[in-house]
Amino acid sequence: MGRTASWWLLALGLLGGLNVHAASPVWAIRGTHNTVYLAGSIHMLPAQDATLPAALEHAYADSAKLVMELDLGKLDPVEAASWMMDRGALPSGTHLRSVLGEARYGRVSGAAASLGVPMAGLDHQAPWVVGIELTDFAYTHEGFDPDQGVEEQLVQRAQADGKPTAGLETLPEELGGLVALSREDQIRMLDQTLDELKDLKGEMRDIVSAWRRGDTAHLATLLSTEYAAFPSLYKPLVTDRNQRWMPQLEALLHGPDNVLVVVGALHVVGAGGLLERLRQHGFTVTQLN
Repeated sequence: MGRTASWWLLALGLLGGLNVHAASPVWAIRGTHNTVYLAGSIHMLPAQDATLPAALEHAYADSAKLVMELDLGKLDPVEAASWMMDRGALPSGTHLRSVLGEARYGRVSGAAASLGVPMAGLDHQAPWVVGIELTDFAYTHEGFDPDQGVEEQLVQRAQADGKPTAGLETLPEELGGLVALSREDQIRMLDQTLDELKDLKGEMRDIVSAWRRGDTAHLATLLSTEYAAFPSLYKPLVTDRNQRWMPQLEALLHGPDNVLVVVGALHVVGAGGLLERLRQHGFTVTQLN
């Protein structure tokens, strides 16, 4: 399928998860003495269409704590950018052109130019970083605002309300799988991203619409197709992280307070997804309307 740009949103917690017949992007999991709400998010929403679904509003209001993949309430943007620069830089003396070859470098340069991105900022970065940066710029170029994303709205509200926030992982844990990708897989991911940038606007419109109305059959198809097509990327971005998060989710389910947990679609649905894992561990999962 090659839908890599939207896959970044799915895999890195940027696009919210749903069930095929979902009424909302929120599930309630009954704990020992509490309820944990498991919700999906879209990292960037258009400013004119940024209202959160009613079920998500209810889950936030009924929770004493907000948990995200990364604790955005405590994330230092300067420190995060520094980490990306250190881990995502090509070896000293290496240029992106020599890594990609002339033809592929030309494609990257053309895409960057169309988005107003200076190549000087990409020329010494690893292909996985280039893919993420082009995708982020493309969504912004099409009118999607990171300040209107679900997590950003929720964390701003939590800070105003004095509600505590937490993260399931650190930035190194979230992106470590990408740093460890082979050069060949990084280039393959970048190729697929470039292939679909031209169709990004229509695809994101469809994704946002599906997220709001609960029509997620095509997201389930995306999940199964990309898993089969790119297992070396799926494992570190999805499977390994799900496994790391489960003890934390179970601890929350044995806690005293209701909690809202916000993660991405590839972590929620499908084989090995969090919903399946929670059911296997004996928890009751209920879709909210």
